[in-house]
Amino acid sequence: MAQAHVVVIGGGIAGLTAAAVLGGGAGEPARARVTLVEASERLGGKLWGGEVGGVRVDLGAESMLARRPEAVELARAVGLAEQLEPPTTAKAAIWTRGALRPLPGGQVMGVPGDLAALADSGVLSPEGLERARHEAVGEAVADDVAIGRYVADRLGREVVDRLVEPLLGGVYAGHADEISLRAAVPALLPLARGGGSLLDGVRELAGRPKSDTPVFQGLRGGLGTLPAAVAAACAEAGVELRTRTEVTALRRTADGWRVTTGGGDTLHADAVVLAVPAPAAARLLRADAPAAAAELDGVEYAGMALVTLAFRRADLSEPPAGSGFLVPPVDGRRIKASTFSSNKWGWLERSAPDTFVLRTSLGRLHEEEPLELDDGELVARSLADLGEAIGLTARPYDTAVTRWRAGLPQYPVGHLDRVARIRAAADRVGALALCGAAYDGVGIPACIASARAAVAGLDRVLTPLTGANVTERTMGA
Repeated sequence: MAQAHVVVIGGGIAGLTAAAVLGGGAGEPARARVTLVEASERLGGKLWGGEVGGVRVDLGAESMLARRPEAVELARAVGLAEQLEPPTTAKAAIWTRGALRPLPGGQVMGVPGDLAALADSGVLSPEGLERARHEAVGEAVADDVAIGRYVADRLGREVVDRLVEPLLGGVYAGHADEISLRAAVPALLPLARGGGSLLDGVRELAGRPKSDTPVFQGLRGGLGTLPAAVAAACAEAGVELRTRTEVTALRRTADGWRVTTGGGDTLHADAVVLAVPAPAAARLLRADAPAAAAELDGVEYAGMALVTLAFRRADLSEPPAGSGFLVPPVDGRRIKASTFSSNKWGWLERSAPDTFVLRTSLGRLHEEEPLELDDGELVARSLADLGEAIGLTARPYDTAVTRWRAGLPQYPVGHLDRVARIRAAADRVGALALCGAAYDGVGIPACIASARAAVAGLDRVLTPLTGANVTERTMGA
């Protein structure tokens, strides 16, 4: 009896999850023989750790939503249960209107429900606060709407510019006036479709009993340890992991797929999981799934740069307080956010008590000029804004700049309909599944969930082979 052979293309957390679930590396029985191929020299995608100033830090994503279970469950399945650690209780702020102001409570992705907390924060001007107090209740949203435009119509432009925009920008590096409410903040969709008071609806959402589960989780040593642990579990289960292996061509055959690599190798697969960014998926599917490729070509990406700065605590007149701050683009600053990592993560402070690590982010959709600047200029811009925001005058003893070109897929109005068309076109080809940040959510749990859904969609192909090739039966079904 033979097993189906599945090739997973892409070694980010979605591809690694698909390989682990398929190959028995996630605490479940193996469903197939698996080969994972990744074009770059490392696995993990945007989960990437490194050293700055002799301190282990994350150079990409640093926290994962814990109210969704998928990421925490995966960490536990690959032996990292003891490494899970939530962020500290340090509070975040917004740098706006010339001062650091507390991020108001009682809001959902920047949409306020508690006007008293909003007033106390000082984030809005008196005029902006007065406009928010006089909510304009309009017609119900029929299907979907850009979250920025919806909130601006109800509560005024300033709520969007100084609250929604910086919070959404931290997730998508995009623009609130383009981002889909249905795709990005689905909890608010029933309110929009119901046509009632947005303030009342958000107040109810924010006031629901809180779970004992932390909202976010991190890992001691950084989230960069997660892909390494998943890869190790895959390897132990017999999954073949190939880095520095670019797929140059993907073609459907009578009995599966032919995968051609840049090194001239050809892999024959019963099924393929595509866990690569949309442009790469479009390129590989253009010959056999042109409708899917055309839709994938329409997925837009934003780029950003992360600047990590390591200071000696002895050089700081006073360490920054809180977990960091967001920056509304309307204020015209260079950076869009700063995280005080040594305050946010207890494990980091414990591992390097004499060092203070913080990081900044620069760039967003259609404003990606920072990615073309040299490292020194990005560090200088970050330090200039930090000087204005928190009075920082010390110089870092080490720095690192990480550029994520085309790093964050955008979810405009109609995004979920586009995803449905992509998947329908892939289903027509057969023995093909797609997963990753371009489809069902950019967060780590969402990417893991999309990988599990991709694997579940291949169940017919994954049945152990007996006699006739299972993909022949699938194509004729």
